[in-house]
Amino acid sequence: MSARDPQHASGPLPPRKEHTSKKANPLRRPSDRFESWFLRFLMSVLVLGLPVAAIGAGLTAYESSMRTVHAQAAERQEVTARLTSDVKGDAEVPLQQAQVRWTDGDGAARTGTALVKSGTPKDAAVQVWVDREGRLTSQPMTELQARSKAWFVGGMAAVGVGAGVFAARSVTRHLLDRGRYARWDAEWDLVEPLWSARFRR
Repeated sequence: MSARDPQHASGPLPPRKEHTSKKANPLRRPSDRFESWFLRFLMSVLVLGLPVAAIGAGLTAYESSMRTVHAQAAERQEVTARLTSDVKGDAEVPLQQAQVRWTDGDGAARTGTALVKSGTPKDAAVQVWVDREGRLTSQPMTELQARSKAWFVGGMAAVGVGAGVFAARSVTRHLLDRGRYARWDAEWDLVEPLWSARFRR
């Protein structure tokens, strides 16, 4: 009796095991497929929406701030005023409120309260800002401040998109897990009596 060469053995070849995709995985639940799809959607929102939101919010804030810059520059002017009294020196308080006096465009003397450096003597010249009515006001916004505000708003918009994506992912996973646990509990209520009966025999 001669041995048969397994390489030349007749008969059909055993079926090849095909690679199964995730969709064909019998253990893959509908909630798993939804979670996978939703995570891809959130990643798309993060990759595309984050820069769009940051740039859009930053540009909007910059344009709005620049309008404020131009408006304040047209309405406010810097004038020279004189201190009406000495300002006590205080190393812990670099700026203090003090009474100042200046002359407006009509030649009328005006007085008001402005922030000046501590230790400034009486009759010292200080620069203050006044509006069209001649009232003391704050320094107008600068272009640097407008750019800084735009960067801040853009950064906050990016953080908001990232936080929203993270929150949506966390809430969705929590809700899906609650549903999974509920189904597991329901299935165990059906299976557990059968398993317990096997060990009671």
